[in-house]
Amino acid sequence: MPVFLAWTSQPPTDLTGPWEETRPVAPGLLLIESTASLSAVYHAVKWCLPDDAALVVTPVEHTPKSRGLAPGTTSWLRRRTPRPG
Repeated sequence: MPVFLAWTSQPPTDLTGPWEETRPVAPGLLLIESTASLSAVYHAVKWCLPDDAALVVTPVEHTPKSRGLAPGTTSWLRRRTPRPG
């Protein structure tokens, strides 16, 4: 199932949308597992935020290199994304 990475300047307290799972991994940073399109995920997150909140959403095509994220994040991503070549 596709994974998206979302960053927002004002993390939502109530996040509802077209996804199977969301995972907060750092302040303002979320991983979202969803079969919905990038546009659908972006708009669903946007509608959960105050009007003045910044937002970026992008697909995660491969398991990224990372450190300092919430425990279990790397394992969660490895189960859902291919490793880079």
